[in-house]
This record gives sequence, C-alpha cells and structure tokens, in this order.
Amino acid sequence: MSRDSAIPRTDAALIALRRILRATEQYERDLAQAAGLTPAKLRVLQILSGAPDRSATPTRLAAQMGVSQATVTALVDQLDKLGLTQRQRSSTDRRQMHVILTDPGLRALREAPDALQQHFVTGFHALQDWEQAMLVASLERVAAMLNAQGIDASPMLTLGELNRQAD
Repeated sequence: MSRDSAIPRTDAALIALRRILRATEQYERDLAQAAGLTPAKLRVLQILSGAPDRSATPTRLAAQMGVSQATVTALVDQLDKLGLTQRQRSSTDRRQMHVILTDPGLRALREAPDALQQHFVTGFHALQDWEQAMLVASLERVAAMLNAQGIDASPMLTLGELNRQAD
C-alpha cells in the first residue's frame, strides 16, 4: 500500500489544490524578485513582443488578455513608469494610442523566469484529446464545488484580481 493510498481522497484533492496555489504563489514571488513584475504585467510584455512592431492598442491587449480596458490602462501605467513600455499616438489616426515595448521591456521579458502557465500549456498539449476534455471538465467541476464558476477570470495563472495586481 503506497503512502498516497492511505490519504483519504478528500484530503488528497485538497492537498493537490493547495500545491497548485502554492506553485502559483511561488512563481509570483520568483517573478517579482527576478524581474520586478506581476504575471499580468509580464503577459502584457509577452503580447507586445509577439506583435508587429512590438506594439498593440490597449483594446487589443484587453481582448487578448480577457480583461477590461481599465485593467490594461492600470497595467500599462505601471509598465510606463518602469520604462518597459511607452505610449505613442497612431500616425494614421491621432485618436488611437499604441503601447510599445521598449528595449528595457524586452530585456525584462528575456530575464523573467519561465511562466508557470507555459509549463501547464506544454503539459496540457502533450495530453490526448480525451484527457484534455476530462481535465477541463474536472477543473470546471472543482470551480463549481468552490462556488467559483461566476468569478471573472482570464486564462492566466495568477493569484487575486488583475486590478489589484496593477497597483
């Protein structure tokens, strides 16, 4: 009999949830220490680095991140203060603003630890289609059991609300 089989399933499930939370907390601490960023700010830099001319509108950033425009504005305000991004008016439409990744922003992105969610994405894509569907269904069930199905969330592994992290 293995050690795990002696643990009641309820406890084993709670331990697994706690490990996920602790891994997320640890990643956030590592990221803050290594790059001075939150996962949400890192995600903005990642999106900009993959965009043409390393720039995007706040509307595009908000849509891609699954957050409000106000949240993106707060995140970009912080990134601008750090010199990692800058805002620039569009040359074709003066009403439109672009967020541009600066060279220091690109360096910060390169120096940041590997994203926790990238480890998840890599492992998830390695699963068979039926395993992916089963895992999604199980996670949705867990969210429902925690009365969390109505909580607005973007596809980022981070603790707390993105608005709070923009502070």
